[in-house]
Amino acid sequence: MSRLILKLKGAVVWLALLLPALLTGCATAQANAVPHIDLSQRESLPVAAPAKVAPLRLAVAAIISPEGTVENYSSLAAYLEEKLGRPVELVQRRTYAEANKLIEQGQVDLAFVCTSAYVAGHNDFGMELLAAPEVNGEQVYYSALIVPADSPAQSMADLRGKIFAFTDPMSHTGRVYPTYLLQQLGATPENFFHRTFFTYSHDKAIKAVAKGVADGAAVDSLVLEYAFERYPELKQRLKIIHKSPPFGIPPVVVPPDLSPRLKVELRHLLLEMPNDPDGRRALTELGFDRFVLLDDSAYNTAREVIQNTEVAP
Repeated sequence: MSRLILKLKGAVVWLALLLPALLTGCATAQANAVPHIDLSQRESLPVAAPAKVAPLRLAVAAIISPEGTVENYSSLAAYLEEKLGRPVELVQRRTYAEANKLIEQGQVDLAFVCTSAYVAGHNDFGMELLAAPEVNGEQVYYSALIVPADSPAQSMADLRGKIFAFTDPMSHTGRVYPTYLLQQLGATPENFFHRTFFTYSHDKAIKAVAKGVADGAAVDSLVLEYAFERYPELKQRLKIIHKSPPFGIPPVVVPPDLSPRLKVELRHLLLEMPNDPDGRRALTELGFDRFVLLDDSAYNTAREVIQNTEVAP
């Protein structure tokens, strides 16, 4: 029994001597495993890169040439950019049909289109009327049949066998209505004119007649009046031999699936332009008095001509 007690005492003494060494080893291992952090040393977190803001895409149908479009619509783009706090990208296409395709596919957020393009887009995929410009106190426009100033022609009937410039296959004033006039004469463009061609903008059609490249053209009355104001000499080189009944003015439209919130915001900005210095400046560049709300029924007279003529926009 005494021997057992002595052995136990020896084990206790041995553990007492070994334990400090074990603890020291653990402490050393922990010190090596956990890095020392000095909380007195502080650094700022890196600044996160700002999220890229998607631009608002503004499409303008080729009512006037690309050069004229950029010049006239740049102030409007700048105005919308400032008010929305996001970039505005101006998008152009050669034909009205191409612009309609962008709207149908939701690739643009806002667009200026011609009357027939709106009628076609509204029927085909629900293109929505947002607002419309008012010019000289009116929300209508006309198709003006023009010829060179020295032409003996007094009506469309006098242009038989001549060269005629259409603006765009989908243009109401530049193709649909003059085709309607020919229909009243029992004719078609193919059997009435010697030759026809497309200019793909109204200002180019005006220039074609002024330079004698075409014997006649039917153009947007608003573009013609703007051209006369800017280039007074054109009045001496052209004459108007026919003016159509009034049609609903080319509107501002949006895709059918555009965000309702953005739709309301865009409409508000357009309607409020006369109350803002930059807005008034942009309206002046465009030749508009203001933007107004217009009902879809304003385009019924255009629809009647399209249906009667059976010109497929």
